Amino acid sequence: MELYDEIKKLKKHLHYLKGQIEGIEKMIDRGEDSNDIYIQFKAIEGTMNKTIYVLLEDILRKDLALKIVRVVNACPGDCEDAEKIEFVKKEFPKMEIKKVASIIAEMDTIEEKLKKLNSNE
Repeated sequence: MELYDEIKKLKKHLHYLKGQIEGIEKMIDRGEDSNDIYIQFKAIEGTMNKTIYVLLEDILRKDLALKIVRVVNACPGDCEDAEKIEFVKKEFPKMEIKKVASIIAEMDTIEEKLKKLNSNE
């Protein structure tokens, strides 16, 4: 599945969540039973969990994979961050979602540094 398709799917889930939240607001305005409102909140929780752990994880992993490829291509193995890049490449398949997000920021920093270095050559 293309990254673009996954982003479209994520947006669809977010739109669905927005509708659920608006539905709860209407239920509150109508003074509906608190147990029914609670059930709707649980439905939102389920959708959020699915969105975070399935769709967002896929998007983050693909984003990191693309960044790793760009950084590896910019660093032929002898740059300052070569060890870090190699470590990330090796650990990438088994990284938890929280780690993926933080490594993306690190790869962005390394990529910017390499762009500057390569443009000065």
